[in-house]
Amino acid sequence: MKKSLRKLLSSTLLLASMSPLAAISDEPAVLRIDHYVPVQSKAPVMEKQLAQLYVRERTLAAATLRSANLEGQVVLFIHGAGTPAEVAFDVPVKGYSWMSYLAMAGYDTFAMDTTGYGRSTRPYVMNDVCNLSAQAQQEFIPAMIPEPCEPSYAYATTTIESDWHDIDNVVEYIRTLRGVEKVHLVAWSLGGPRAAGYAAQHPEKVERVVILAPAYSRTRSATAPESLPAPGVAFSKQSHQDFVRNWDRQVGCEAQYDPEVREAIWQDMLASDSVGATWGAGVRRAPVTSVWGWNQQVVSGTMTPMLLVAGVHDAQFLLAA
Repeated sequence: MKKSLRKLLSSTLLLASMSPLAAISDEPAVLRIDHYVPVQSKAPVMEKQLAQLYVRERTLAAATLRSANLEGQVVLFIHGAGTPAEVAFDVPVKGYSWMSYLAMAGYDTFAMDTTGYGRSTRPYVMNDVCNLSAQAQQEFIPAMIPEPCEPSYAYATTTIESDWHDIDNVVEYIRTLRGVEKVHLVAWSLGGPRAAGYAAQHPEKVERVVILAPAYSRTRSATAPESLPAPGVAFSKQSHQDFVRNWDRQVGCEAQYDPEVREAIWQDMLASDSVGATWGAGVRRAPVTSVWGWNQQVVSGTMTPMLLVAGVHDAQFLLAA
């Protein structure tokens, strides 16, 4: 991410001078703390079953924050349709971790994986290659299956409501853990309906929202489908070839990204999916989610300050003005 964009998003959250950082040394240690938050799932495939939501924290030592008067500013990162939050926002290359960047600015940053993503509980149906689309199954013939097979579960695995439920459980966990009333939300892609939809329902818990590449649709249905779970494919996969192709089709200028950083992200992606990493040359799995809400009606009634950023070369999601 360009440094200017990181500064813009950081300043949007702060809305205040960063002068207290003068009390912090140039390179304070950014800690990593892993949390697991239990939740009684609302995902259709595992309704009322216990799930564990993975939450990564990156923060300065408490003593450093206290000395600079920066305690109490909490950011929760929410992922999009495929890449887990800790992979997207905590890239393991110096200068590329958005979480560490904000932690250095004095925020206590958290990133969460909703059900089915990353290191959170994955519904059992995601372990069956036959629950991929027929096209996606081709990659695993003949190594895992002799030919395309019929799904054992032909429905979307999660819903936007189950995601909101996951987010609320993590927000409550963080509010209790840190003794704060509100948190800031930062989201990417399908994280838009997740974060902004949640903020619209819980303005008392959300201070500000920043969304990169928002998956906004003004005409999206305001309510859930009459029948849930919604018929369709249960989950998707992304291979290394898929990953590289998706990056390259959105390049707008020479040397726009560092291939070494891209590969570091891919390796982190595989590390977040120990089962998918064993499928063929390795894939990242993600549940298919039924989405509603966060349309024009919801936006018109939202009072939480919000910044939406749409990249000029974004070939996946364009902001529907």
